[in-house]
Amino acid sequence: MFLDLSYSGSSFCDLVAGRLPALLAKWEGLQVSPEELPPLPKGTTVLALRYGEGAVIAGDRQATEGTQIATRRIEKVFKADEYSAIAIAGVAGPCLELARLFQTELEHYEKLEGVELSTEGKANKLAQMVKMNFPMALQGLVVIPVFVGYDRRRGEGKIYKYDVTGGRYDEAEYHATGSGGAHARATMKKRYRSDLDESGAVSTALEALYDAAEEDIGTAGPDFIRGIFPTVKTVTARGILDVEAEHVRALCQSIVDGRARKH
Repeated sequence: MFLDLSYSGSSFCDLVAGRLPALLAKWEGLQVSPEELPPLPKGTTVLALRYGEGAVIAGDRQATEGTQIATRRIEKVFKADEYSAIAIAGVAGPCLELARLFQTELEHYEKLEGVELSTEGKANKLAQMVKMNFPMALQGLVVIPVFVGYDRRRGEGKIYKYDVTGGRYDEAEYHATGSGGAHARATMKKRYRSDLDESGAVSTALEALYDAAEEDIGTAGPDFIRGIFPTVKTVTARGILDVEAEHVRALCQSIVDGRARKH
């Protein structure tokens, strides 16, 4: 079916919708209220903040299922392409599916058009995909992403947040979402400065996640016994780079030590 050349667009989602619509609407006809759904793994908290060279995007590693921990090692932050990344909060299954589909969408566009989408174009495409999920969201299968891209034409990092209807909004400084998002934003509000360097931005992100974990049961703090720490990526002119686990561990230890001295 995909060898049919009658479709001339560059959108992978539109191609699939025309050829195999069931793949993009597999929950259609699911008429249950959120209260009737069984406990589903949900992932929180994710955040992003800008600094001089670009932006940092991060998330904790825990997913909860009702009052239980579904997994301690879920990934919520993904590389979308060479200069953009996405973090997801909400019901784990649809979130992971959206992240993978978004990666494929950007790769498909670039292969067909020979150029990559602009940063704003990527943000708009993600907004369309979130809007496509709205019928599922009404039934409790919510997906709320945070998108970060490095705009090479302007030489700056960009942060975009979304609502459940697909609304897209620019964030000039920082944003956090998920069940611990409000607590993370409160920390970033106190610590954020426009002249942050990369080290300061990463430290601020980790402290925000630590504060969210202290106040929100759905967000996990650093786990030194199991060696599980937040995922942190930088988005700059160098591309998408992972902050090394050992560096994240050392910064988390510094946060814990600092809190211990206060008591």
